[in-house]
Amino acid sequence: MPAIQSNWQLSATDLHQHYRSGALSPVDVASQILARIEALNPMLNAYVHVDTAGAMAAAQASAERYRAGRPLGPLDGVPASIKDSLLVGGMPATWGSRLLERNIPAQDELPVERLRAAGAVLLGKTNVPEFTVQGYTDNLLFGATGNAWNPALTPGGSSGGAVSAVAAGLGPVALGTDGGGSTRRPAGHTGLVGLKPSTGRIARTGGFPEIYNDLEVIGLFGRCIEDVSTILCTLSAPDARDRHSLAFHAAVTPDETRHLPKTPRILYVPRFGRHPVDPEIIAATDTAAEVLQKVGCGIEAGALPFDIDAAIAALAVLMPTGLAMIVDRLGGPGKITPALLPMYEAGRAVSGSAYLAALNHAVELRRQLASFYTRFDAILTPSTAAQPWTKDKVYPDKIDGQDAGPRGHAVYTGWVNLAGLPGLNLPATPDAKGMPIGVQLVGGYGNDALLLAIGRRYEAVAPWADRWPAFAL
Repeated sequence: MPAIQSNWQLSATDLHQHYRSGALSPVDVASQILARIEALNPMLNAYVHVDTAGAMAAAQASAERYRAGRPLGPLDGVPASIKDSLLVGGMPATWGSRLLERNIPAQDELPVERLRAAGAVLLGKTNVPEFTVQGYTDNLLFGATGNAWNPALTPGGSSGGAVSAVAAGLGPVALGTDGGGSTRRPAGHTGLVGLKPSTGRIARTGGFPEIYNDLEVIGLFGRCIEDVSTILCTLSAPDARDRHSLAFHAAVTPDETRHLPKTPRILYVPRFGRHPVDPEIIAATDTAAEVLQKVGCGIEAGALPFDIDAAIAALAVLMPTGLAMIVDRLGGPGKITPALLPMYEAGRAVSGSAYLAALNHAVELRRQLASFYTRFDAILTPSTAAQPWTKDKVYPDKIDGQDAGPRGHAVYTGWVNLAGLPGLNLPATPDAKGMPIGVQLVGGYGNDALLLAIGRRYEAVAPWADRWPAFAL
């Protein structure tokens, strides 16, 4: 068991061990992290609501369970943050929108309910872009969130508040969402592990309306593979209220996330056609491919086994349509972020036949990739095409000197959601300025545990959990 330094630097796994031994109390840990939030959050704007009283009450109840020798499991007493697109009973749930600024749900949605039932200490809500449809984190209610590695830059989005909180030591783990890369890209920008599970792997019910059909899933964040694996195992039991989850008969087990039954076969695709990417990101991904090969993975460089531009075109229909649906349901565009108006208008202009064609493209893509994953176990790519830009900008105009467009930075991630596949961000070699870079592993449907098992091998020889931004220290 590692020596105790600062409580806020400990992983969820280490906290559980120290609680069990009596070396630490959940009350002391929660108190210290809440004090850090009070001191650091004004400069970072990761949290938009902090439930001090609720967190301390949960920590006290956890401490009593440990004293009685009856902890609820490995997340009992572990502080966690919740993205403000998820419903937590008694906390505001604004989705980053003035249309919902007075919304306080009475009950948790299912994944939050399961996290609370596991004994986690829910600290509060983290910032998002309005309706979580953009790749940075800013809104008219709360303003912009900074990256813990450089608060003048964005942490990405839409889970920007979640990743900045974990990167700064304002809680060791976080729940987010991922509808087009909102777990993997922000995790890459902040040096964290970020898992986008397979569609249905974490059952959902009782939350906001689905605006991306089945593309959006719960996202998991931590500083190490073990913590993210623990959350997945805790949350991944099926539930009849979410039919997608019935594709799985039981929750993921810890052993599944540790065991590799064979030599993983990985297709390495550093570039997607002519889409631009930062050269430092390519260099870091090349190094990650070398590390994976050294730890026993079979690496084969090649091209994507599908048409990326057709996938991007389908996403360009589905995402705006979902935004238009929710904005109209909540009363119209009068109060929304001006930068969202073109997307809203585009969504309203989509015909029913065009929307159905996009859904059918997703079905065909899933069939195509099911065949591909009989020959390979994963695809390795960068997690994002661009390094973090200034936090007040929606997206970088240029990448590697080329015009990029609104979703140019996100080219590596959206197709994974369209295909319903699991995707895992792993921290790679930082850039010349010390900013994190992430790489993405994409597995076959349902092979979430396999990705984590590969990630463990990678982490063992290329560790990153001891990297902390100066802001946190």
